[in-house]
Amino acid sequence: MEWRDFRLSKRLQLSPEVTEKIYIMIAEIDAVKNTYALSHKLLPQTIERLTQSVIVTSTGASNRIEGNRLSDEEVEALYRKMSIKSFKTRDEQEVAGYLEMLERVFEHYEDIPVSEGHILQFHKDMLSYSEKDEGHKGQYKFGPNRVEAKDQRGKLVGVVFDPTPPHLTAKEMRDLIDWYHWAEDEKFKHPLILVANFVFEYLAIHPFQDGNGRTSRLLTNLMLLQHGYNFTTLVSHERLIEESKAEYYLALSKAQKKWKKAKEDVTPWLLYIFEIFLQQARQAQQLLESDQFEYLLSDKQLALWQWARGLDRKEFSRKDAIEGLGFPARTVEQIIKKLVGMKRLEQLGQGRATRYRIMDK
Repeated sequence: MEWRDFRLSKRLQLSPEVTEKIYIMIAEIDAVKNTYALSHKLLPQTIERLTQSVIVTSTGASNRIEGNRLSDEEVEALYRKMSIKSFKTRDEQEVAGYLEMLERVFEHYEDIPVSEGHILQFHKDMLSYSEKDEGHKGQYKFGPNRVEAKDQRGKLVGVVFDPTPPHLTAKEMRDLIDWYHWAEDEKFKHPLILVANFVFEYLAIHPFQDGNGRTSRLLTNLMLLQHGYNFTTLVSHERLIEESKAEYYLALSKAQKKWKKAKEDVTPWLLYIFEIFLQQARQAQQLLESDQFEYLLSDKQLALWQWARGLDRKEFSRKDAIEGLGFPARTVEQIIKKLVGMKRLEQLGQGRATRYRIMDK
């Protein structure tokens, strides 16, 4: 096949106005990418803490977009006990699989090529704990999975979008993957445009019976990391999509209306997803320029620090901290000692009269 004449290539013949908008965003995003790669401003402890936070935040957001009800706090609690492998509810089962998959993507993205086999495996592993998905995980859809609009009572009021029928799904997925690798090799367009185009087509095909949105966001992380956008592990693009969920579905809906038509128009989707990438980059830049102190603290150290900062006088005793936080006395002593050593707390007095005061920098 001549991929340059393939419809996925043709629809990237954008208007000059849209091209200019996108490349202005690309310039800013790539500046952050390069700064992060060259500066080494973030300490390893900071990166580790941020990455763990993003794994939790991204998992919660990506699943809530699809109707899951777990909060970030509940996702974090689940993350801490993943070794138990016991999940009571459907929401927990879905979240557990995503947690494992996102952690795998962040740690091993260099060893996971974008291939049909890996996408099928992504889907299977993402739903590995989901009992309701036992019959279809890791397999392309076997029946129609059109996107429907329902009223508050669950009654069908219309079809929003009709994706690829089951019998054509495997072929269209192979075409998409082959096109993507051709476009990468030929440097057909900027990598971010290729990623955005791939994700749109994937969502339009809707290759699985369920779990398409979540799988698409895992693939987005994978492809961004493979193209050097390592700040992906510092700021959650899933959370940004959750915060703009209405705009996300509107952009998809507008672009899908002309999907497979004589003249496709993916502009609404491209402008939306590039705005997400831009916000992600800007927030990463803020982290690069920020004081990293709080990211070096453990959860309990951070809790005491934030509690102390919330006090009116910014001054407290050991007893105040024990009562205010409910931590064991020895834990409080260790945390205070660390913060004094980091020159964030100043010790006032001696013995029982000892107090501590915030040293803001």
